[in-house]
Amino acid sequence: MERATLIENLGSYEMDANDPLARFRERFLMPKNSSGEEVIYFTGNSLGLMPKRARDYVDQELEDWANLGVEAHMHAKHPWLPYHEFLTEQMGHIIGAKPIETIVMNSLTVNLHLLMVSFYRPTSTRRKIVIEKGAFPSDQYAVGSHIRFHGYDLSDTLIELAPREGESALRTEDIVETIERESDTIALVMLGGVNYYTGQAFEMQSITDAGHSVGAVVGFDLAHAAGNIELKMHDWDVDFAPWCSYKYLNGGPGAVAGAFIHERHATSFDLPRFAGWWGHDKETRFLMEPEFHPMAGAEGWQISNPPILQMAALRASLEIFEEAGMPALVAKSRKLTHYLESLIDEMPDDRISIVTPSDPKQRGCQLSIRVADKTLHERIVAGGVFADWREPDVIRVAPVPLYNTFTDVYRFAEILRNALTD
Repeated sequence: MERATLIENLGSYEMDANDPLARFRERFLMPKNSSGEEVIYFTGNSLGLMPKRARDYVDQELEDWANLGVEAHMHAKHPWLPYHEFLTEQMGHIIGAKPIETIVMNSLTVNLHLLMVSFYRPTSTRRKIVIEKGAFPSDQYAVGSHIRFHGYDLSDTLIELAPREGESALRTEDIVETIERESDTIALVMLGGVNYYTGQAFEMQSITDAGHSVGAVVGFDLAHAAGNIELKMHDWDVDFAPWCSYKYLNGGPGAVAGAFIHERHATSFDLPRFAGWWGHDKETRFLMEPEFHPMAGAEGWQISNPPILQMAALRASLEIFEEAGMPALVAKSRKLTHYLESLIDEMPDDRISIVTPSDPKQRGCQLSIRVADKTLHERIVAGGVFADWREPDVIRVAPVPLYNTFTDVYRFAEILRNALTD
């Protein structure tokens, strides 16, 4: 082993030894290869790992279902009737929201549709929606379907923000300039909190302020932001935001999602919404009255009673987040990502380049590596790395602070370096 490589390797061990969050790795089950060795798991931005206690939490609900049947709604160890409330405060801490603003329900795109029913209220003069060009397809489909539902054409209603020529990330000043230029024609600004492809984290407060200054509603899809970067949805005055829980939040495949609705909309009962029984005032819900009376706050956007088994799995992860704390996780994330970036930068090879912004405030733990040859992804996977490919030319790697280590980062860099020399 070359001396410089040996020093880097020793450095990663030292950083792990001094990591106050290192103990949390043991709370998760790490996938293994056919030889029984742990892989380098850098796809927590696609599906988070399973907390070891998730099985116990789900088994508890299965046991209560078996032993109590319908009575488990009231008499389970963790009663099912208010079960979603067990997750509210901890989830609120992750997204920077008050309990009244936070609800765990449905799936991400379902929540986006429900929220757009209430918050996309176009008129003949103010009907445009601003999104980033290259937003995740579900966002593009959802936004486009609402525009068409209201009888408008995408060609003159959808504003897609694109980076400048030769750049990969959007500049905040360009986003703000577009909002100010289009001003009173904009009904909704709807961006991803973190772009899934480039890994860019948007300056949400500046964008929210710009949108509100021209009278627009502002929402964010937090799929790649929740559990990844520091969020202050309430303080930033964002109107609404949906997110999923199967990525950084480790809720499991198809996990129950969440939604944020700012407190100032808590009693806006005149907002149109798609109503359902579980959003009805819980004090009178079981009177089975025909007229819908929504609960105040985010709970009033619920449709159906919650999926208990999914929520049980998510609870196991949220308790870990609560113990670790988002500030500490973000601090470690920045160190991990900077270390990964520095190791990649030491590989002078024009076949790879990082398209994610280098400014720590404009990214989370994901680095998107643009490559000239897709077989490079195949080679690092063969070397024991779980990373994902996104067309047309990006390998996404995400060292997640809850369970990834500095040694993981070092080992990945060595595998990438070797793949480049093969």
